[in-house]
Amino acid sequence: MAGLDRKTPIPTEIKLHQKSREMEITFDDGSNFRLSYEFLRVYSPSAEVRGHGPGQETLQTGKRNVEIKSLEPVGNYAVQPVFSDGHDTGIYSWDLLYAYGKNRDALWADYLARLEAAGASRDIDSTTQPPKTGGGCGKH
Repeated sequence: MAGLDRKTPIPTEIKLHQKSREMEITFDDGSNFRLSYEFLRVYSPSAEVRGHGPGQETLQTGKRNVEIKSLEPVGNYAVQPVFSDGHDTGIYSWDLLYAYGKNRDALWADYLARLEAAGASRDIDSTTQPPKTGGGCGKH
């Protein structure tokens, strides 16, 4: 299961910086990363964002000013943020957060390129979200 790899460093501290809208994560190997709330939202590991397989991803738009309202622990291996746009289904395991920290710049460049190719904006939400139906990812 994600987040349980014995080789993955474990966070020793997670801070939410509301003014800069960044999550700061320090790991037990000394690594320290700052990930914007927007980055975490557009790269949510949820089925709503990633889909159920390759090619089913949904490009997230209009998330520049998203905030994290709360951060809930998930066992001893992950956290689950509640975002200001209502998104609350992504579970961010330690290994995923570490990988995001290590690869942030490349991932962010890829996201910006996909936005540009789609003619989409970080400021205008053009993502059509199906209504939540009380379970699952809302896609079925």
